[in-house]
Amino acid sequence: MPFIRSLHWMSSAICLVAVFLFAVTGITLNHADSIKADPKVLTIEKTLPESLLSQISGDDEKQQPLSVSVINWFDKQADLNIPKKTAEWNSDEIYLALPKPGGDAWLSIDRETGEWIYEETSRGWIAYLNDLHKGRNTSEAWRWFMDFVSICCLIFCLSGFWLLWRYSGNRRATYPVLLIGVIAPWIILIISMH
Repeated sequence: MPFIRSLHWMSSAICLVAVFLFAVTGITLNHADSIKADPKVLTIEKTLPESLLSQISGDDEKQQPLSVSVINWFDKQADLNIPKKTAEWNSDEIYLALPKPGGDAWLSIDRETGEWIYEETSRGWIAYLNDLHKGRNTSEAWRWFMDFVSICCLIFCLSGFWLLWRYSGNRRATYPVLLIGVIAPWIILIISMH
């Protein structure tokens, strides 16, 4: 029994902040149409130097990342952190989608002239936290973290149920309250379906 208690408080301590944020963003997601966002859009239009045109020219259609030298140019000359990820190479344009939590970005490069447009949209902190809640456009590390927190939540629930069962003899309301917690979601779902 001390082991189960330890599991219960340790799992709750580990997932406390994550579950708190998950609960808050659950509310913001349920009322997303009531929360006004003021998206901020950054647009940059420039031209690649002639020395890099040979690396993007041609009319072949393919799927591949930009070259390291083009990525480095964007980093040093345009102060843009362009990741080495697959871009769509069409006959006249290179298009790179750069989705991120709480916003979006994209880069389009004209393969003939080297003219490029970068646009980044930020929808604010609430959108950022909502996307973290859904795991939308997040990193692999964040997905692993969400899995770890989910396992901790399962341990918390199962150890809590065991403690509930263990000490239910001293608390008469334990099973009626537990029954309400089990039945209420099903009743709401059945009523809302009809």
